[in-house]
Amino acid sequence: MPPNKIGASAQDTLGIDIGRVIIGPVGDNGHADTSFLSGTPECAMQTPPAPDAFVAISKLVRAFNAKVWLISKCGPRIQAQTQRWLDHWNFWTTTGIATNHLRFCLQRRDKALHCREIGITHFIDDRLDVLQHLRGLVPCLYLFGHQQDPVPTWVTSVLTWPIALSAVLADLPTSDKQASPA
Repeated sequence: MPPNKIGASAQDTLGIDIGRVIIGPVGDNGHADTSFLSGTPECAMQTPPAPDAFVAISKLVRAFNAKVWLISKCGPRIQAQTQRWLDHWNFWTTTGIATNHLRFCLQRRDKALHCREIGITHFIDDRLDVLQHLRGLVPCLYLFGHQQDPVPTWVTSVLTWPIALSAVLADLPTSDKQASPA
């Protein structure tokens, strides 16, 4: 690998949740912006992305050689709204994630099925119960955002996207990690 190239091994693949991770994260006050879920479709489009999310994700896309997937649990109405939001915010072009790297499921536990099928090695989610389903399947698990309960030692707590970027890059097997935090 060239000296200034960021990179994961050929097997490394990143999965990222969408709700409360990319869209409407929990703030320092412990509350999430729920307008995406409960507001009008027009209001949902105005829900901003998490601070620094697009910059950090674009760096992770480069580090994982474009092997980055969005995996989200939601019903059909929110699935359509999520796809519309991603297009509205120019997510695909800005981050470099392929538009066909999007998976939805109806149950949180089913994220494990997608992770197994895709070969996810690193996963970022805001819900410990999701990560519990991935434990033993996905080697590197990151619990995103502010949590009310103590974080167990088998996950890495990442409060913000710059912290998530640094933590994920630190877990890549390559010693040549040149991405800087967002």
